[in-house]
Amino acid sequence: MPKQGSAPAARAALSRRSALAGATAVLLSAGCGGGSGASSGGSTQTSGVTITVALAGDPLPQAALDTFTQDTGITVKWVNLDWDSLQTKISAAATANTYFADATNVDWSRVGQLGRLGWFHPMESYLDTDAMAEDVPQLASFSTGGHVVGIPYDASFMVTTINVDMFTAAGVDPAPATIEEYTEALRQIKARGIVEHPLNIPFAAAEGLSTYWYETTAAFGGSVLDENGEAQFTDPDSGGYRAAEWMVGALTEGLVAPGSINVTDSQGQQTLMAQGQVASTFSDYSGTVGTLYDVPASSTVVGKVRYLPTPGVDGPAANLSNPDGIGIPKQARYPDAAAKFIEWFTSQQQQTDFAGVNGPEKAYTGYPIPSRLSAVQAMTSGGNLVQGDALIPMLEKSRPVFEGGAPTWYPEFSNAVYTNLHAAATGSMSVQAAMEGVADKAEQLASGS
Repeated sequence: MPKQGSAPAARAALSRRSALAGATAVLLSAGCGGGSGASSGGSTQTSGVTITVALAGDPLPQAALDTFTQDTGITVKWVNLDWDSLQTKISAAATANTYFADATNVDWSRVGQLGRLGWFHPMESYLDTDAMAEDVPQLASFSTGGHVVGIPYDASFMVTTINVDMFTAAGVDPAPATIEEYTEALRQIKARGIVEHPLNIPFAAAEGLSTYWYETTAAFGGSVLDENGEAQFTDPDSGGYRAAEWMVGALTEGLVAPGSINVTDSQGQQTLMAQGQVASTFSDYSGTVGTLYDVPASSTVVGKVRYLPTPGVDGPAANLSNPDGIGIPKQARYPDAAAKFIEWFTSQQQQTDFAGVNGPEKAYTGYPIPSRLSAVQAMTSGGNLVQGDALIPMLEKSRPVFEGGAPTWYPEFSNAVYTNLHAAATGSMSVQAAMEGVADKAEQLASGS
């Protein structure tokens, strides 16, 4: 997920390609063991210490952090980096065997790579992950090689959001069911002067562009890679190819603002969708209505944005899941204290607070649906899940981007995706060349060459 808050400084001082090349030079064993306490390195002290937590999001509400400190004696220093720069920092520190943070991001897309490299402590050494599994269904997405690399703190999945007022003002159906109907509605919004560029697509060469394409590919009825890592998007009739054509075409047609060529996903949420500059985001993040668009301090469209079942070729399409996790790097100074923070951060009580259930002052900006089923059920039964009637069916039907799990070489693959799509958007290459370039990279990575 962006993903958040900044979901989600230029993105990445090093490219994903060079970061992975450096990373593979140093392979650290993952370590194992059960029970509590650090499996290797770091201090076991859990009181009177300050830990660094680095995530791609704004700091948690200060009142919540103060309460955590009062209860545990652990002070939290929050570091907010955009998603790509954060991954670079994680890779650079692990490769150099130097300290970066005590707790940091473990993204769904990097679990395979991080497990192979052994850069994070196994979470089962600190928390009872077996007991947690039933209440945290996406925990399986963070397990590899018999170890749990991180704990998911949200159940993020991709959704479509629309500004209902803008659709209504243009006299178009605010609930288009197909891509064709959705696109025509955006054209009418533009033609009638409701907003000049009604669609938000984050075309900056960054992870958010890859994620947007994955969701759009699914909407066009396609898949990205098969179980062997082979590209499924080079045929002009494939979902991935058509998705790329539609995205680039929207920019060329003026449905997307020219300036979006350098806009990231989080910027599009915060400065375009939340400020009423666009009418829709085709691939947005679950939970953004309650934690961003309906929060007066960060939005001018309070009460105007709603979730729309993602339009597909013949009707609503499946939504792709992309949960965020948090783990403990091997170089953490206070791994046991970090584990206490993670246990608190991912608890049912805190998740319901972060989701805005107990008031906007307790909400965590950009936080999607909680990872714990108990928290989601509590929110739903109490009528506190903003537009829960729309989100729950999407969550139930959500599916992974890669059916066989993200490949260990995902970072380099994503780099190829967003680099080539960005180039196609700028006009420096055709959509066909972009898709062939991504496919060639996938073939190279899958073969290990």
